[in-house]
Amino acid sequence: MRVLLSTIGSRGEAQPMFALAVRLRALGHAAVLCAPPDFAGRARELGVEYVPVGPEVRGTVKPNGVPTPEQRQRMVEDTVAAQFAAVGAASAGCGAVVGGGGLAIAARSIAESLAVPYVYAAFAPMTLPSPRLAPPVFGTAPTGDIAARWKQDRQLWNGVWRAPLNAARARLGLPEVEDVRAHLFTERPWLAADPLLAPWPGAPDLDVVQTGAWMLDDTRPLDPALADFLEAGDPPVYLGFGSVRAPEEVAHRMIEAARTLGRRVVVGRGWADLRPRDDGPDCHTVGEVAHQALFPRVAAVVHHGGAGTTHAAARAGVPQVVVPQMFDQFYYAGRVAELGIGTALTATDDPYAALEGALDAVTTARTVGEQIVRDGAAVAADRLLSSPDELWAVSRKSS
Repeated sequence: MRVLLSTIGSRGEAQPMFALAVRLRALGHAAVLCAPPDFAGRARELGVEYVPVGPEVRGTVKPNGVPTPEQRQRMVEDTVAAQFAAVGAASAGCGAVVGGGGLAIAARSIAESLAVPYVYAAFAPMTLPSPRLAPPVFGTAPTGDIAARWKQDRQLWNGVWRAPLNAARARLGLPEVEDVRAHLFTERPWLAADPLLAPWPGAPDLDVVQTGAWMLDDTRPLDPALADFLEAGDPPVYLGFGSVRAPEEVAHRMIEAARTLGRRVVVGRGWADLRPRDDGPDCHTVGEVAHQALFPRVAAVVHHGGAGTTHAAARAGVPQVVVPQMFDQFYYAGRVAELGIGTALTATDDPYAALEGALDAVTTARTVGEQIVRDGAAVAADRLLSSPDELWAVSRKSS
């Protein structure tokens, strides 16, 4: 079978879809991934068929001013149009469609136009409506209790996406969608997150299938200069904020805290091009790096709390300091603290105390690391291939 995978976002969204694509290929099936052009090079490395959609998202980590409501609406309309064009063009011969993350707006509609099964995959529990978890924050923070906040979340989805989505569906001869969130998520979404690190708390209206995180087996070797730095002393602290805006002042304070504790530092530049203030020999700066190879060799991981980095650090059994800034990062920061595998840090907290506390959690982190599910992508691929009737039944239910 040929499977169409669609996602919009940063490495945290693209990496799980790569993992699923690679697993499907290992089982003798084909997959084509539609995602932003930022990851076309990684697709070539992995031998994954790739169709870029929309503009690069890397530039969004640099502040360019707040867009006006008109500019924001134009961006929404542009991404909907770009997704329908790219995902539609890539869909020929596909027998199933997987939408990964909340911004894969066109995926279900394209599946409907093909009359093939559709699956929605979330990467964090709090992105799915539940009476036990508050929704992620977009723009102005919602108010009220959890139920009221989910109601506001639905209103936001519909206010932003319903008109352009329905306009695109009309061009395909598809009926209008009343509830965009329910349309995308379906009544039986998948949760590609570890059941220990990010358990699904339950909800009366959703029958969630938790597969475990879709983690790519990243066998890329470390850069020789980085390998030499690691060999030259005790395990350093890794500091990186991936594809989000790096809080530079907090990052620099964390570097000084590591130095105070006698720890060297590996600084991941990330999309924000983070760098230390000086060129001291106890700091080594890197670009793209295989977390699977690096994290087991560091003393702690200081990061933004994205789903992918949190899972990678937990899998490596290394303590974490999470500096959350948006979306699911606050949820994962809380889970790291609750599990006792690290600490969360705000802009006003003492980085020295946060890092020292995380380093004290190394034994617990190792214990949890041994329990992290390694084969989430395999579980998802097997289910996708073995349960077409079930998937089709879910896909056909109206939203």
